[in-house]
Amino acid sequence: MTSTHTYDAIIIGAGQAGVPLARALAGAGWRTALVERLHVGGSCVNEGCTPTKTMVASARSAYVARRAADYGVSTGSVSVDMAAVRQRKRDMVESWRSGSEDRLRATENLELVMAEASFVGPRRVEVRPSEGGTRVLESEHIFINTGARPSVPALPGLDEVPFLTSTTIMELDEVPKHLLILGGGYIGVEFGQMFRRFGSEVTIVQRRDALLPREDRDVAEAIKEILEEDGIEVVLEADAQSVSAASDGEVSLAVEMSSRLRTLTGSHLLVATGRVPNTEALNLPAAGIELDSGGYVPVNERLETQTSGIYALGDVKGGPAFTHISYDDFRVIRSNLLEEGEATITDRAVPYTVFMDPQLGRVGLSEREARERGLDVKVFTMPMNWVARALEIDESRGLLKAVVDSSTDRILGFAALGIDGGELMAVIEVAMLGGVTASVLRNAVFAHPTLAESLNNLFAE
Repeated sequence: MTSTHTYDAIIIGAGQAGVPLARALAGAGWRTALVERLHVGGSCVNEGCTPTKTMVASARSAYVARRAADYGVSTGSVSVDMAAVRQRKRDMVESWRSGSEDRLRATENLELVMAEASFVGPRRVEVRPSEGGTRVLESEHIFINTGARPSVPALPGLDEVPFLTSTTIMELDEVPKHLLILGGGYIGVEFGQMFRRFGSEVTIVQRRDALLPREDRDVAEAIKEILEEDGIEVVLEADAQSVSAASDGEVSLAVEMSSRLRTLTGSHLLVATGRVPNTEALNLPAAGIELDSGGYVPVNERLETQTSGIYALGDVKGGPAFTHISYDDFRVIRSNLLEEGEATITDRAVPYTVFMDPQLGRVGLSEREARERGLDVKVFTMPMNWVARALEIDESRGLLKAVVDSSTDRILGFAALGIDGGELMAVIEVAMLGGVTASVLRNAVFAHPTLAESLNNLFAE
């Protein structure tokens, strides 16, 4: 039996844009259906920010415990119980997920439908709930928030060996003896350092000539130095050729380097080569929507797709794949549909933090991006070992870097690779939002000894 139901809004995907949008629309009196195929909270709560940063905290605890003698504190041997780390992660995820789901189910005018959605027309979505039957949902407003998942490259032999993704690696109950990581982006760096601190040997294999290729070369090189100081092997300009099973259940990864083959062997292989959008089940042609070359849903500056009344939010639309960007997508939609606003995603700030240790906090333009645009800029850099607070707590690895417009003294971009780099970046983001110049920060009075007072010296150099 197929039944048809009409709503004021249908939201496909209960991620970091879909959940607040559902509650906002329902709160405004819109009869709203929120369709979710797997679990409430999206990648952030279930496979991304929440679980990974919970595990990063466990890894840092092991790191600090091993360094206790550096501070004059004696401890015993340090060991890691991965099953306990995993349980702590699971408990945190369950708390966030269940809390969000409970709030959704208690929201008036909102129906949570646990099912996979597929378009059967520009205004019609078909779902098959777990309780049986088929339903067709109709609405003049449909919002796609289906997110993305780890990509799996077409690498010969990969389908014949066990391998890990950023999702499955968090379910390990033992510390890998030797973790091979294919990919030197943000995910590879975070998990590489994490598992090194848990006790694994770690090798990061990167096809490009630098880690985190989006970053300026001096920042990327500083990150490489930090990881190598932590005992991680970083292999650059290595193009993966094939994967095969080795002896004793291990995995071999063959890579080409300078026209020569090298074979790396480890107990586990993490594939961290990017993410792909969750669009294949949506049957978007039925809605009149064509995907771009990367498989993402194209949108305009107001997040509307090629079909009027259908919007895409979060990772599925391409662009910066961050939780806070997904949430800002929700705010754009809320402003325009409920508050008669004129919000767009044009030229919005895109801050982010890489949760390696020390953190990399970034906002605005890098030096490379500024020069590629032909801008006349001044560049300020300073090592973290010039920062009093960092020295006092013996966390002085990294650097600070700011890009400043030469004519206006406005800050165009900032990178903080250092202890609490994400928090220090936020100080600069606020300055950028308020038009506070580099000279103002150079002469500002910050409390001593704090990380923020490093801005005095950074902009004085």
